[in-house]
Formats: sequence, C-alpha cells, structure tokens
Amino acid sequence: MPDCDCDYMLPTKEGWEEHYDNCISKWNSNVPCPKYADGSIRLLNKNLAGMQQDFIYHLGLDTAKYDLKSMFGDVKFVCMGGTKYRMKEFAKHMAKILNIDYEANNLSKHSHRYAMYKVGPVISVSHGIGISSMTILLQEILKVLYYAKVKNPIIFRIGTSGGLKIPAGSIVISSWGLNGTLEKTYDLPVLGKIRKIPSVFDKRLVQELQSMVTEEDGFITYSGGTMAADDFYRGQARLDGPFCDYTSEEKQSYLQHLCALGVRNIEMEATAFAAMAREAAVRAADVCVTLLDRLNGDQVTTDKELLLKYQERPMVIVGRYIAKYYEKINKT
Repeated sequence: MPDCDCDYMLPTKEGWEEHYDNCISKWNSNVPCPKYADGSIRLLNKNLAGMQQDFIYHLGLDTAKYDLKSMFGDVKFVCMGGTKYRMKEFAKHMAKILNIDYEANNLSKHSHRYAMYKVGPVISVSHGIGISSMTILLQEILKVLYYAKVKNPIIFRIGTSGGLKIPAGSIVISSWGLNGTLEKTYDLPVLGKIRKIPSVFDKRLVQELQSMVTEEDGFITYSGGTMAADDFYRGQARLDGPFCDYTSEEKQSYLQHLCALGVRNIEMEATAFAAMAREAAVRAADVCVTLLDRLNGDQVTTDKELLLKYQERPMVIVGRYIAKYYEKINKT
C-alpha cells in the first residue's frame, strides 16, 4: 500500500478519520489517482495534453494569453457560491481576517458569466443556481488549478438551503448528496447512457469544519445528507409553484421520508459537487445555511436583513478554517 500523502490541516482528534478520502493510501479506484506525487492535480483527460491552447471560456481565461501558474499557483482554497454579491463579500471577509490589502477585481469579468476574485491563497467565485451552472464553473476551476499546478487544493461551496426538522439559520455541513430519485449518486448522461457517480464528501474535512464552530457563534451546526434537486418547485415538493400535481399530505410524507434517510437540507448542487470533486481527487465540502424548515412551509418570509446575516454564517466557518491554515504556514 502506498504511503500516506495527507497534508493535515488540523491535528487529528479522537474519533476523526485518520486520512482524507483522497489520500493515496486509500485510493482504490480502477483508474490512476488523479494527482501527482507533489499533490498537484493530474487530470486524466489525455486530450488536454495535445491542445496548444485551451480556452477556459466561461471564466474568460486561456492558456496562451494568461500565465495561469503565475496568477493562481499559490492557491490553496477555492470557495464557490451562487451569487456574485455573496462571493464578492466573501473575498472582502477573507481579506479582513487574513489581514491582506485587497481591492476587488473580478478576474473573469470578460466572460460576463461568473465573478471570480482572488485574495492571497483563496479564490472566491460565483457559480449561479443549480447543477448545470455549478458544474460548468467547477470543471473550469479544476482546469485552472491543473494548469496552475496547484497542490492539494480544497474546494468549498457556501450557500443557502431549506432545512428539514432544523431551525432557520442552522448550518449543514454535508456528508453526502442525494439525488431526486433518492440515490447517493450524481446521474450524468454521457453518450446516451446514464453514468452514476458516487456523491460522498470527505469525512475528515467535515469533522475538521465542525470543530471550527463555537458556542459563541449563536447557531447550531449539523452534518448529514443533502438532497440536490433539479428543480426549485416540484423537484423540492413545493406547493407554491406554477405546477403542482400532489397533495399537501403527499408532500409532508415525502419530506418526512427524506428526514428518515438522514437528509438535513435541500439545495440544488450537492450531488454533482461531491461527485466531481471526488473524481478529481480534490477535497471538498458543502456548507449551507438553512433559510426555513421545509416541513413548516415553502416560502422564505424572513426579512432581508436577517437573511443577509444568515448568509454570513457559512463564511464564518469556512473563513475560520482557512485562517487556521494561514496561521500554520506563517509559523513554518
């Protein structure tokens, strides 16, 4: 068995996983591990090696005009979220807690699609709503990290969600993703056939993030399953969409069934995010705040000011975790 290559972010505590899921000592797939010995990303698509120039279209970057290694070679963390506003605010948050002089500069402004900012070792980038938009962004970020020869990156998704039997304002750190047919897979049609890719997040990373929460934070943090719906209304059993062909009782029965399966929240990205990160042997975590308990209703009625405060909570946890890394490298 190969030796462990974990770059431990925090000292191991009792009950924690000994290794990260992408540790070479745990890699038991029938394909080579998609990272090199130094921890840099090793994308297994052989077609990339034969390209003289790669246009990373939706980020407005390419491998000829831009020196991606110079721009992003020092990156350790990528944090993704739905809206451009949220990710701009996260970039400002990271600049403050890392004490870095920073002026917001959207590095993907020429694409007119996503917004991407860089603060020290951190990329903060928007991904839009839903799996289709998020996976375009994620795959292009993986290519940027590959060309930049980034070593052992960690990718976070911070977002909002509907909770299940937990109060609004709670944080859910996802253990696994569940699709609309109640399977822990991301189902992707490729060449006319469905490929089922396992949707599981790194166990130790979840444990490390949970350890960042304190009683003084004033909110509760849960870990568990996250359902990723393909639709905001019927796909999430809402009663308030333009179409609804089920009863309130059927909706409640379905949501209760999700709870029994261990699902803590519902959003629209987790399955694909977990699956693609795992396929690339990149550690990833999905950290979402709940805006309501879906068992008590469908519409978000909380006032805007409180919602904005809720959305800061995933930033607090992820930012605190990144700060621990920054403290670590400054001591060495």
